[in-house]
Amino acid sequence: MPRTATHVGVPLTLAPGADPLRHRVADAIVRALQDGRLRPGDRLPSTRILAGDLGVSRGPVVAAYDELVAAGFVVARAGSGAVVADGADRAALAGAATHVPACGPSDPRGPTAAAPEPRWDLRPGRPDTTLLDPTAWRRAWRRAGSVVPGDEGCSPAPAHSALRQALAEHLRRSRGIGLTAEDLLVVPGVAASLHALPTALGLVGRRIALEDPGYVEAWTTFDRAGVGVQGIPVDDDGLDPALLGRGVGAAYVTPSHQYPLGARMPVTRRVELLTWARANDAIVIEDDYDGEFRYDVSPLPALRSLPGAADQVLYIGTASKLIAPSLRVAWLAPPPHLREAVRLELEVRGLVVNEATGLALAHFIESGSLATHHARATRTYAARRAALVEAVTRRLPGLPLSGVDAGLHVVLRLPDEVDDLVLVTTLEARGLLASPLSAYCATTHQSGLVLCYAGLPETRADDAVQVLTDVIGAAVG
Repeated sequence: MPRTATHVGVPLTLAPGADPLRHRVADAIVRALQDGRLRPGDRLPSTRILAGDLGVSRGPVVAAYDELVAAGFVVARAGSGAVVADGADRAALAGAATHVPACGPSDPRGPTAAAPEPRWDLRPGRPDTTLLDPTAWRRAWRRAGSVVPGDEGCSPAPAHSALRQALAEHLRRSRGIGLTAEDLLVVPGVAASLHALPTALGLVGRRIALEDPGYVEAWTTFDRAGVGVQGIPVDDDGLDPALLGRGVGAAYVTPSHQYPLGARMPVTRRVELLTWARANDAIVIEDDYDGEFRYDVSPLPALRSLPGAADQVLYIGTASKLIAPSLRVAWLAPPPHLREAVRLELEVRGLVVNEATGLALAHFIESGSLATHHARATRTYAARRAALVEAVTRRLPGLPLSGVDAGLHVVLRLPDEVDDLVLVTTLEARGLLASPLSAYCATTHQSGLVLCYAGLPETRADDAVQVLTDVIGAAVG
């Protein structure tokens, strides 16, 4: 039978099984983080007390605490014992663990039952890949496969000449940016390419400003690289350049559709941001992650398209929302004086896209298939967005939605006293996956649910919102 211990109101249960006892103790604490029973700042019981409560020897509990500290879930503070670290709850919800679980045919527990498939997956960053025309997609790959790989002068990185030319034309039409093929660098996804920027842009030891709430991957990548990270709270117009002080070497922004709240940065702020960058010899990193999708509003051109922006703005675009995240293709347009430094750092780190993928995507764009897919996807997403917004407005009239005019997700704002981490766990038990808004916050606190409608057919929106209504109603009372 599992043993249960309670300390400061938090029950810890050791799951049965053949795993080492230290792993089972660590797993119990991680589970308590996942379901919200433990939060950052909570003090864990001493190893002696927990061992006594669980009825086990102290050694495995000490080893479990060591595992938790090494993995970053817990910090050991003099005079305070073991304390749950900042961000530990978000890491636990993301599936992080202190060890690799035992598996394989030698596992005496036998195969683990697969988790039930969710009825609705509304987590952000998931476009509907079934909207792609399979005939056009296969045709592009057949053409790519007919090309014998070149040695690119023995360079470790393909030149992607055809893809860069196709992307330059695509960006001119869709985002209003006048670029040449030479201005662009092809990279294996936005998250991977961020690792090259701290060194290439000379930011190590300096400070970068990021939106808060914002893109957590950028926050953690820059922080781990030795860049001082400064969170800037966003409002209904996105990041306010007036909050950027001197001594900041860069600002990372999502001006076309602030991630995740959805604000559009107005032209006045865009000009102010560029003025700040010039005055402080700073770089603006523009992440245009879903700039192609607009519904009830006219698209604003990219920040990089403004006069004089080329020398201050590093533009990032991606195929992840337009086509599929698994394609692992994105593109950078650094300022001309930094292009070679960025290219070399990408090459040194092996951050390259293979030649066949680049050729296939180039053919897909050049043939007009991307434009056709974009039009079809926009119509479909617009209908799905409208169905979700209508159902939320009708069933949850007291809760505001933000970010409804663009992108692939909306944010359902909740009262600050509602714990959205607990809410997400409850929703998952009901078959609905969503992301908590608080997981995107670094220095601020906001409660809400980030809901992607790209894969939610109109006919299923009302059922999904009914589950939201039931769970939120119980939480709000």
